[in-house]
Amino acid sequence: MEYLPILVLVLSFVALLFIGVPVAWSIAISSLLTMMVSISALPALTTVSQRIGTGLDSFALLAIPFFVLSGQLMNKGGIAHRLINFAKTLVGALPGGLALINVIAAMLMGAIAGSAMASASAMGSILGPEMEKEGYSKEFGAAVNVTSSTVGLIIPPSNVLIVYSLASGGVSIAALFLAGYIPGILTGLFLMIVASLYAKKKKYNIGKRSSLKEVAKTFVSAFPSLLLLVVIMGGIVAGIFTATEASAIAVLYTLVLGFWYKEIKTKDLPKILLDSCGTTAIVMLLIGTSMSMSWVMSYENIPQDISTMLLGLSSNPIVILLIINLLLLFVGIFMDMTPAVLIFTPIFLPIIIELGMDPVQFGIIMILNLCVGLCTPPVGSVLFVGVGIANTTIEKVIKPLLPLFLAMIISLFLVTYFSELSLWLPRFFGVI
Repeated sequence: MEYLPILVLVLSFVALLFIGVPVAWSIAISSLLTMMVSISALPALTTVSQRIGTGLDSFALLAIPFFVLSGQLMNKGGIAHRLINFAKTLVGALPGGLALINVIAAMLMGAIAGSAMASASAMGSILGPEMEKEGYSKEFGAAVNVTSSTVGLIIPPSNVLIVYSLASGGVSIAALFLAGYIPGILTGLFLMIVASLYAKKKKYNIGKRSSLKEVAKTFVSAFPSLLLLVVIMGGIVAGIFTATEASAIAVLYTLVLGFWYKEIKTKDLPKILLDSCGTTAIVMLLIGTSMSMSWVMSYENIPQDISTMLLGLSSNPIVILLIINLLLLFVGIFMDMTPAVLIFTPIFLPIIIELGMDPVQFGIIMILNLCVGLCTPPVGSVLFVGVGIANTTIEKVIKPLLPLFLAMIISLFLVTYFSELSLWLPRFFGVI
């Protein structure tokens, strides 16, 4: 086993992050330095540059800018308000009602918009002040908002599941989308149970029970937004269009919906398009540089070496899966989700296949792991958004965050060791 390439890759990457170099450039530079262990500078530079370009040459990646744009349209189009009102009529009268509303609305918003950041921003801005007014601590509100916003990344449509499909060599996007429903809903239920128990212990206010008429009214208002999930997943499963084509349909649908709700005007479109372009550029740069690092690691036989080492530690699948989960939880603390998926999928996927696990199930396990990382410092982007909107500090949010972390980790281990939680729906619809 060659240790020098691994040392150069890890140490240079960590050092660059430590001195404040952006993640994408840290990945690219550390990849270049690792290549220079084996070949001279000019060919190494050329190879890394080519790999960044070819890493973006994928039809499936066209779905990402479209889903980003549809997410921006949804965020500006009044959808969050309607989802919150609908959730309020369903669970507002339960202990911790506003926290439960946050979880349900964030799951729906994240599923529709495909963005944890958009969900955290929308829910925090709308529900945060209302929770504080009802006597909830802003730290608890921020903790619930941060954790629930990541659940939407499991429930389709999800950009990160498309990225996993690319990194895994073409695992069915339709299968991944269907596989995300039960684990996503399960995680949301666990968060709701913990939030309700916490609120009951703290004796937070309980809202009034809604009548069937109020439930029906809010459902009718939110129905066009919820219908998008049916249109997208129904079309993909029925074979009417691919996931990439579905993303374009999502843009058209949400644009029409925004005008129908009278929340989006023509003058708003330039800013929405510019914001979408900015987000897409960041994501695509991360994908390109991460694909180059993935190729460099393969060139240096790093995945094979790590695979051999892990399989040498134990022949027990339960132990190996536990080690992989712990490693991914650790990775998620220090690395953003997109590069983590692209870099570590080629490392762990051969081990998973050797153990006989379906790559679809592993995709959900990986994303669930990395969702926890989005809620933890120092790279937890959703944590920073949630804390910033709540106008509090990370130190104060950590205490109410810990039991919610535990709920997410329990869900993760159930999905890891009970394959049917992620594979039953894809098998039912015949996509795997």
